[in-house]
Amino acid sequence: MRNIFILVVMIFAAAAVGIFLIQDNQEETDITANTTKVGLILNGSHEDRNYVQTHFEALQSLQKELNLKIIYREKVPNECYDVITDLIEKEECKIIVAISFGHGPDMKKAAAKYPQVYFLHAAGTGKAVNLSTFFGRMYQARYLAGIVAGMESETGELGYVAAFPIPETIRGINAFTLGARSVRPDAKVYVRYSNSWTADEPAGLECQKLLDSHPIDVLFMHTDSIMPHKIAESRGIKSIGCNKDNRDLFSSKYLTASEWNWQGYYRQQILNCLRGKFHGKHTWLGMEEGIVKLADFSPLVKDRTKAAVGAAREKFLSREFDVFYGPIRDNQGNLRLATGESMSDYTLLNTLDWYVEGVSVEY
Repeated sequence: MRNIFILVVMIFAAAAVGIFLIQDNQEETDITANTTKVGLILNGSHEDRNYVQTHFEALQSLQKELNLKIIYREKVPNECYDVITDLIEKEECKIIVAISFGHGPDMKKAAAKYPQVYFLHAAGTGKAVNLSTFFGRMYQARYLAGIVAGMESETGELGYVAAFPIPETIRGINAFTLGARSVRPDAKVYVRYSNSWTADEPAGLECQKLLDSHPIDVLFMHTDSIMPHKIAESRGIKSIGCNKDNRDLFSSKYLTASEWNWQGYYRQQILNCLRGKFHGKHTWLGMEEGIVKLADFSPLVKDRTKAAVGAAREKFLSREFDVFYGPIRDNQGNLRLATGESMSDYTLLNTLDWYVEGVSVEY
């Protein structure tokens, strides 16, 4: 009798689970029954082989699964309000995505104007009921890239071409340098700014100046132009990619890349929009959420380098370590973070304006 009772309970439990799964699948089917138009605002080309393309490809990959139509606008300047209104009023987009910090003011303005539309802003700040801003802790992957550079360099002199001297790029430079000096304490990182995210000419020019001035044998970059990689390749210098893995364009001297993986974040947020469960917030995701990572290694990368990167990565995933833990000195010798101190997210995102020991910025 007892066995019969247990069997009946199990049957009812299985039936309940089945009903739940059917309802869940029915919900997924219902919310994707109609095509949802997503307006995507890009500050560069959707085929830039860099940051912009990573967003474009992530959203494109979700079109079939979530029944989306991606309507994109390329090379949009910071003043983008008219572009947003066009996507909403003429194209009937229900979700607007922007990916550049400079689009922030007009995204916030539009979010207030169109409360029935959802807004997602990568690299933005702030929030509203219908606006979420988000980014990833790419500095963690840049720290790992620094370990690769430090261990694969023969000279200990590393180059870094960046777009603008803003907190985003400065924390990347600092993280890269801290990573390099964690395995090679005498490493030096020479930095030049191109003052453009997308233009090839200034990125190439600043790269040439770095390579002509120092015995740099590993180059990193933080621009949306891949011209520095092309120049490094032409001069037989190793390089490490930024934002997207472009190993198919280069030889084995392209060692690895710090890259984005936006797909999971976009999928969840768009589902929240479709379900009517969207809550605007600011989110800064780390390596443990899978939004940033280091790409596969070139055959040139030594096993001991891979082991050092793997050990550091595990510390990030376990949350026992982050890059900006003291003691940290700046490049003037001043103690900025004492042992046991850590840099706040507010500082990292908004006010960081100094460089760690080992960085030399050239103008």
